[in-house]
Amino acid sequence: MSLFEARAEALRTNRRTLAETLHLDAPLLICLLALSVVSLFVLYSASGQNIDIVWRQVVRLGVAFTIMLALAQVTPATLKRWTPWFFGLGIGLLLAVLFFGETGKGAQRWLDLGLFRFQPSEMMKLAVPMMVAWYLSDHPLPPTSKRLLIACLIIVIPTLLIAKQPDLGTALLIAGAGIFVLLFAGISWRLIFASAAVLAASAPILWHFMRDYQRQRVLTFLNPEQSPLGAGYHIIQSKIAIGSGGLYGKGWLNGTQSQLNFLPERSTDFIFAAYAE
Repeated sequence: MSLFEARAEALRTNRRTLAETLHLDAPLLICLLALSVVSLFVLYSASGQNIDIVWRQVVRLGVAFTIMLALAQVTPATLKRWTPWFFGLGIGLLLAVLFFGETGKGAQRWLDLGLFRFQPSEMMKLAVPMMVAWYLSDHPLPPTSKRLLIACLIIVIPTLLIAKQPDLGTALLIAGAGIFVLLFAGISWRLIFASAAVLAASAPILWHFMRDYQRQRVLTFLNPEQSPLGAGYHIIQSKIAIGSGGLYGKGWLNGTQSQLNFLPERSTDFIFAAYAE
């Protein structure tokens, strides 16, 4: 081996050692950094070249990566030990929202902590799958019917509390996160298909209990053209933006729907449409 090759191998070893020391997956970290940089360029374009919004996002990314680095140093045993407490805290905060939460835009989802407002449902996106995994980790897999029922209760309780706020979208997302853990636990395909069939059969009943605005959102999603200047405007404009960009897009800062303000909420809810254009 030449001196150059030896130095190159030493550098690769040092990089691997650093990644192992920080408990980070180097390829995954590179992908996250690349996506973060791309997102800043997209945000600059979608926000109408507002550099202040971009800098605020840079600060958020810095905080997020710092938290990620800190949590990466926590051992799996420590995470397992604290999971029930984390889940219990989340349930307690969801109950606090029902009694003391602030209301905004017709929903009661936030707790006012003085310096900032906190949405407890966000922490449940982690707490629910962690709690399901914690419960199943000390038992043989696939889980028995009794343990599967208890795992389902772990998912259902926070899902119902969040749907009560009302926040159906987050509730479904959290339920899905918990269900994925059950799938990884090795439950049978027969049970999966049976559950899907029951859920499909109960759709009319669920429809009856949905709020009017929730039904309207479903109908608008399925047929936005029924209200092109009203409820369906956002979806129609996003479809136009994605279609006008074509396969390769129009180029950075050259989108017509986003740059000419046809696309609503282009720097938040519909930023993918701005990126695609």
